[in-house]
Amino acid sequence: MQAARPLSWPHSLIPAALAALLTACGGGGATDSGTVNTSLARGSLIQSPPPRLAPISAAQLQATLQASTSGQGVLQIAGNPVCGVDLYYMNYGTVGGANEPTNATGAIMVPSGSAAQCSGARPVVLWAHGTTTDRGYNMADIQNNGESALAAALFAAQGYIVVAPNYAGYDASRLPYHPYLNADQSSKDMIDALTAARAALGDARLATTNTGATRVSDNGKLYIFGYSQGGHVAMATHRALQAAGQTVTATAPSAGPYAMLAFGDAVFYGNVNLGSTIFTPLLATSYQKAYGNIYAQPTDLYTAQYASGIETLLPSTTSVTQIFQQGLLPATQLFSSTPPTAPAGSPAQLQATLNAITPPTQPPALAPLFALGFGTTPLINNNARLAYLLDAIANPDGAVPTLTTGAQAANPQNPLRRAFKTNDLRNWTPARPTLLCGGNGDPTVFFTNTQIMQGLWTAPSPLAPPAGIVTVLDVDSAPTGPTDPFAAAKLGFAQVKAAGIAAGGQSGWIQQYHGAAAPFCAAAARGFFSQF
Repeated sequence: MQAARPLSWPHSLIPAALAALLTACGGGGATDSGTVNTSLARGSLIQSPPPRLAPISAAQLQATLQASTSGQGVLQIAGNPVCGVDLYYMNYGTVGGANEPTNATGAIMVPSGSAAQCSGARPVVLWAHGTTTDRGYNMADIQNNGESALAAALFAAQGYIVVAPNYAGYDASRLPYHPYLNADQSSKDMIDALTAARAALGDARLATTNTGATRVSDNGKLYIFGYSQGGHVAMATHRALQAAGQTVTATAPSAGPYAMLAFGDAVFYGNVNLGSTIFTPLLATSYQKAYGNIYAQPTDLYTAQYASGIETLLPSTTSVTQIFQQGLLPATQLFSSTPPTAPAGSPAQLQATLNAITPPTQPPALAPLFALGFGTTPLINNNARLAYLLDAIANPDGAVPTLTTGAQAANPQNPLRRAFKTNDLRNWTPARPTLLCGGNGDPTVFFTNTQIMQGLWTAPSPLAPPAGIVTVLDVDSAPTGPTDPFAAAKLGFAQVKAAGIAAGGQSGWIQQYHGAAAPFCAAAARGFFSQF
């Protein structure tokens, strides 16, 4: 099996010609310089109205997509565009992980054109993007951002207003780190982006290509979608909006690490996921900035060769490939292949357990994947892993290492486990329709995260919502019959999976799996949203 690649959306689905067209039609800035607000108040627009970057008509979009094989793939997933897309770049006030005032940026995608669903009152899709190490990540930069282009084709070109924040710590945000998988901060960031976007949409100065048509406006319906990190962000945002009594029409958190403590425990027990050497420093820095107690110094967690400078390493303007080549992070080796030594006086069984999970050999099908996470130059030192595991054994989670109640551990003591529990989403019940999408073979965000939430939200669990609120979709499964509403997503993913295995073998396909499922979950979300 090859070294793990960082999470990315399948850019091969987004043709270069589409990016070029969107750039060429962009106009290059606002038609009105507007006003500037430097207060950083939450939800405030720093530049009002936000500048328009890239208008494109539905006909231009259709012709460009149809002209290439990859573009035809986009059309197969998204459908023919009905609307054009006006793209705006917003800068808004929000907070960091310690509630410090800062700014973040993002995109507003507004449908345009003469078709009935392209003007007037339209629903809003709040889009939460997935993990990226790119400090310059920008959802308004369609020519370089495959996730942004797919959001435009899948939702904005079908009559939805898309609000897609970049999050604090990315693009032009002045925050020097990213509050990665911080549920409280990410929900505030998303809500602040939504507030700012709605202010922009209500500004009469906002440019529009809808000449002769009814001006696009927010009709009050709000849908939330996110994949991977975005799945966790989307669920946290739904939870926060619901707690505040604000409208949520439906949500589709997809392939997210919702059960954060269970996920963290599984990894430390040796079930190391692809991308773990990227996710771990993002997480540890995020939680250190928020809570200040993950370590006294980086060498408490990391091995000496990686500790220096790691707090400012990610996100970065340097590519992950270069970071690996420069020896700043190991490509896959999260833990040492030498087992931690049990404390003196411990039962012999403890050392046997540590030996058996360094690395795990069960289940056999996943043993090669887990083995990638161990080696002689690991990121996490053995003392930190041992301390984590001793607490996991003393204060077990209800889902790891074996499924019992499925609930969070009651009273973890290890600082990292406490941080995971703080950001674990197993403590609420959705009141509005929720689609949980993912793939059962995902090696990056294990499908067990979805299954744990499904179990907690199924009667007789005390967290179970009314029947019909939660729907679970495994895109890596066969259609259940001719009336399966998700048959197209399942069949489409099956085709991509077969092609991926044929081209790169099973090991090559594993590297692609997580990103390959993303557009099919997004397409399934659109179908799901259309019911409400």
